[in-house]
Amino acid sequence: MVLPMGMNRGMIVGSTMKTAISIQDELLEQVDATARTMGLSRSRFIALAVDEFIRKQRQDEMLRRLNEVYEGANPAERTLLKGAKAKFGRTVNDRW
Repeated sequence: MVLPMGMNRGMIVGSTMKTAISIQDELLEQVDATARTMGLSRSRFIALAVDEFIRKQRQDEMLRRLNEVYEGANPAERTLLKGAKAKFGRTVNDRW
């Protein structure tokens, strides 16, 4: 589990696994500088970034599926789907 910023100052809560990755020097420098600015460890910063990326991918997939359904709907179904799509969009936007 990854807690919101400021909750645990660079620690990852729950089960963790050490891993090694290859990353370009310039990108790693940016990661380190940003993590330092935020008061996070490199590991915590990367965990937050990966978590956010995965959440975004899931949201994008959900919207893609809603759009596919919306394209084949009749007018009455479109009204219902439009409301669901708007609610999902608000949920995504409210997170920020």
